[in-house]
Amino acid sequence: MKHAISPQAGIVDDAYACDCGVLLAGRMTAELHAAENGLCSACLGSADEELVPGVTRGCTACVATGRRKEQITWQLACAEAEHLITMTMVRGIVAGLDGPFRLSEIADTVRAGLGLPAGRLPVGPRVRDLLLELQAVGEITMLSAPDELVGTDMVLYRDPQWQRARTLGL
Repeated sequence: MKHAISPQAGIVDDAYACDCGVLLAGRMTAELHAAENGLCSACLGSADEELVPGVTRGCTACVATGRRKEQITWQLACAEAEHLITMTMVRGIVAGLDGPFRLSEIADTVRAGLGLPAGRLPVGPRVRDLLLELQAVGEITMLSAPDELVGTDMVLYRDPQWQRARTLGL
């Protein structure tokens, strides 16, 4: 039996329907039904996620497959990357740089340092998150302008560039 879950506008607020005929009240119930039937609980099996109303992209939770197995594999890989790729590691790489650097350069350095083949772990997303933390505390400054405006309030950076923040020698 096919299970495709979709929001149902106009019936009741926060209602979903599945192709198997089940009406699901609330997002949590829809996620549980999706998981029970081997579908991704983030995109409910659609393989797409809505960034802003009317703008979609492939679901990052299941790698745009709509399947639960891929979602769990991705979540485990993210947890492993979080454990292996530390702030100390990224901060050390950044400290050794004199000029501007790109996300891809730091991710490649981390990947090589850990001896990971491409695609083994989500190195890029983990390194991006750590670089954004360094930016938030003022250790690095972003130099890149956004590559794309999505909707009216979201911007995308393809391979952002940063540099170490200059400190005043007082």
